[in-house]
Amino acid sequence: MYLPRSLISHLYQQLMHANHSQSPPVLILVSLEPDALCACRILTALFRRDYIPHKIQPVSGYSDLAIAGEQLVQPMKLQMGGTGGVVVCLGVGGMVDVSTVLGLDNVEDGDDPSGGVQVWLIDARRPWNLGNVFAGRPEDALQSLDANPRSKVPDVIDGRIQSSYKPGRGGIIVYDDGDIDEEMATERDAFLALIRMPELDDDGEDVDDSDGASEAAQSTDRLGRSKKRKSWSDREDDEDEDEENRRPRQRRRSNSSDSDRSSLNRISGHQRRDSHSSSGSPQPSHSPPSSPSPSAQPASPHKLRRRLLRLRRKHQAVLHKYYAVGSTYSEPISSLLYSLAEDLGREDNNLLWQAIVGVSSLELYGRSMTGVGISTSLDAGGSAGWGGQRGERIRQVLRDEVRRLNPPDSKDVNGERTRGETYGVIPCHGLSPTDNSIQLSPEPRFLLIRHWSLYESMLHSPYLAARLHIWSDVGRKRLHKLLAKMGVSLSQCKQSYTHMDMELKRGLRQSLLKYAPMYGLDGLVPPPASAGRGKEGWGFVRSWGWKACLSAIDVGVIVGAILEVGKSGVQTDPTGKPYDRHDPKREIADEDGKLENQAWVERFWEGYDALGDIEALKAALPTALHLHRAILRTGTSLIEKRQIRHLRAFRMAIVKEGPDVQLFTHPAALTKLALWVGEAIAEQEKDQRGKIGKGGKGLPLVLAGLNEKRGVYMIVGTGGGGGTIDVRAREKRRQRAEEKAKRKEERRIERDRKREERRERVGSADGEEEDESEEEDEDESGDDSDDDLLNEKGHGKNRFGNAFQEVVDEINARVRIDSFEHCVVEVKKEDLSGFLESLSMKSVVS
Repeated sequence: MYLPRSLISHLYQQLMHANHSQSPPVLILVSLEPDALCACRILTALFRRDYIPHKIQPVSGYSDLAIAGEQLVQPMKLQMGGTGGVVVCLGVGGMVDVSTVLGLDNVEDGDDPSGGVQVWLIDARRPWNLGNVFAGRPEDALQSLDANPRSKVPDVIDGRIQSSYKPGRGGIIVYDDGDIDEEMATERDAFLALIRMPELDDDGEDVDDSDGASEAAQSTDRLGRSKKRKSWSDREDDEDEDEENRRPRQRRRSNSSDSDRSSLNRISGHQRRDSHSSSGSPQPSHSPPSSPSPSAQPASPHKLRRRLLRLRRKHQAVLHKYYAVGSTYSEPISSLLYSLAEDLGREDNNLLWQAIVGVSSLELYGRSMTGVGISTSLDAGGSAGWGGQRGERIRQVLRDEVRRLNPPDSKDVNGERTRGETYGVIPCHGLSPTDNSIQLSPEPRFLLIRHWSLYESMLHSPYLAARLHIWSDVGRKRLHKLLAKMGVSLSQCKQSYTHMDMELKRGLRQSLLKYAPMYGLDGLVPPPASAGRGKEGWGFVRSWGWKACLSAIDVGVIVGAILEVGKSGVQTDPTGKPYDRHDPKREIADEDGKLENQAWVERFWEGYDALGDIEALKAALPTALHLHRAILRTGTSLIEKRQIRHLRAFRMAIVKEGPDVQLFTHPAALTKLALWVGEAIAEQEKDQRGKIGKGGKGLPLVLAGLNEKRGVYMIVGTGGGGGTIDVRAREKRRQRAEEKAKRKEERRIERDRKREERRERVGSADGEEEDESEEEDEDESGDDSDDDLLNEKGHGKNRFGNAFQEVVDEINARVRIDSFEHCVVEVKKEDLSGFLESLSMKSVVS
């Protein structure tokens, strides 16, 4: 089931009204990423205000999610002696069958396998698992089949929750950010049509269908979303079974089962149980409602079977295309939960700041509407953004909220803040010891400028490093020339930014606007505010009195560094001693990654506390600086030593030596390095050839980082360019398509008129033949237009998750796919070469 955006506060209000002193605590499962941390802080703030007990459980991957389901969720079930309750998944499980992973799909538990446990699923990753969206509870999905006109009005129609819905019955409920209602009507109709169909064995017989549809039907299992990820120990059990059966040893992929099929099977089970338990009441028929006329001969069972198979394969092809497009990102969940607070009338500056930090953090990890990848679009400057026009609309709403909740301060008698916003001066301190306001700031694309020198901030900026080629001596000279043109000496710019000459800081933005375009840095700073575009591209800054002044990007960088490295930044082995990679007596430890996951979960609490404590944020600043120095060193080494190889479908690099290898064993840190290298290579190619390859998208990059402690390579796949989608251009294309369809309809009406005249003159037989031929032409042209729309919809999206699964199906490699980020995978050290060789033959960008 899914909750539409217009009813976003419906479930929360029901939970608030049903809460009492004996209510079980709400369980919150949170992924380890800044956006989810911010969303968690917003939700827990609402719970505390309404005295709703709750418990937070961070999860690092699918294995942790399954453990949480077994130890925390299943004991809540009524069949297990629990009292039911609510589980909130933040950034967790949107792409898999959550009911299966959490153990809420056991049909032996009676009519309610969920046991009164209701799961709220809030995730920005796409594609959705359609079983979660349209089949959260089987009996709800079957309500549309009820043919009894005297039945009450259903509170769930085709998976969509209505305003009359009363919670407390359990099931999976997906929070819709607007995409399901607006863009998934085709997938909804196909999924529900498959539910309504009777069970039918498909043995691959020919039903005069196209080869593409047949292949799609056969590959639905291969590209369906997973129910549960397998660990290496599970794989070894599979190998033992294979050897006993004397079959060739096959490595099964970590998500081999089709969750949509499991959802349909659960619903079919409810259908069968209902049919046996009914006392003589007729069941609704699932066959086509139209009956043949008495004069017509009834169709044979063989023909009916072929029709059903053809229709079934058609719907399966729709679902196959939906899943095969690749992984993307939609609205950040912190923004969605701020909308919930706003709908409840509980918004304030603290919640607004958490939403701003969550939205800003997506840019740091390359998360966009086309998946994880760099952005090659020419933005307005300042924050590069994550979602094109849609992302800019969300940021504009946040800017409006900043103005509404932070009116001009009466203490600002000198108009310091007004002058700062007018002339574009970057604020570095609050107006008073009690100033906790949020304000807009024309943030340049520098890194931690308030906490570094201007020179170091520009040097470590991914945007500026890629376009000036900072990794080379020529690039460093370009940076020095830019500073010289701006009138800033090296001695001045290497001081701490807060201690720089005030006149230089006041004129910094104007100097950048004047000289940055000479070096191809058009988007380095946002343009001046105008009546037409407002303050598009401007960032957000918050003051904590005279203690500190941080931008939202600064906070995202620091919290991300805490999650990826930890406050100490010291890597230790399981015994607690510093790990020496040159020790000849070292042994492979923590092969299944449990100890590593446990350490990542402990960092969650450090990041969670830092979001509410400015002193903790300031204490973690050295960790963030250390991580980004390592990214610059490692990226420079890869490019200078020419360690980036060009394979058939992507570029590839391996990080296996150097002082910072251990830092990049975390997938998020490795993703930041991959984005830095990918953007640098794309700009280098643009300078050499005058354009970026692959139609302006650039070639994808696969980066592998060696984890010597565990004997594995962590691999991340990032898309080339096209990190943003031009929504306005897409809307124009859609309007042109509608106009084309309208003209086609007019031509069809004209053809019908001429056909009738021709039939009267020539005869009915010839007219029927011409009618059939023209209809075939129309069908072919209609199919072509549908294909064009599908290709446009899936253009340039990251398909590394699909490609990884295909490779695991084909080769005998020891692979672990446990991350919620589907473009991340772990491969045993000895199996890396075979894995990459097979991956090079796959389509990694749609």
